[in-house]
Amino acid sequence: MRIVAGRWRGRTIAAPPGPAVRPTLDRVREAWMSIIQHDIPGSRVLDLFAGSGALGLETLSRGAIAADFVEADLKTIRVLKENIDLLGAGDSAVVHRGDAIRFAERLAQGAYDIAVADPPYAGEFARMLADLWLERPFARILSVEHDARESLPGGTDTRKYGSSAITFYRREE
Repeated sequence: MRIVAGRWRGRTIAAPPGPAVRPTLDRVREAWMSIIQHDIPGSRVLDLFAGSGALGLETLSRGAIAADFVEADLKTIRVLKENIDLLGAGDSAVVHRGDAIRFAERLAQGAYDIAVADPPYAGEFARMLADLWLERPFARILSVEHDARESLPGGTDTRKYGSSAITFYRREE
């Protein structure tokens, strides 16, 4: 995988090993970031179900000032930390080991500017995050990748890319 744009454009990062890993494709990540690009500079970002950290690292590359990464799997966290170190992003990145849904449940309204999430397609994780955000918007913008056949509640904009979709939520200011 590679960072698509910004100060680390073209740099390659590692994907966690294992058959359960489904990294967001570069072209999908590029489209995703293009949609929120004007909101990224100077923002505080939360990357839920972080995996390799590609989404959060992409936002840091494009001018976010800080990113928190939430990941439960210890082996995946090792890869995530290696990617952060490889890019020299340690001063602006914090890794939290834990369940992404539980992490989001504890957040205050407006805790972050942008939250990005790429949960496993199996299960109700995308819907659970959407419901949490609709109840208490923990970020000004939430964007969630999910199976294109799944429809999330209350999204303001859904974009489909093959078998994947990204639904965006924006809190009015």
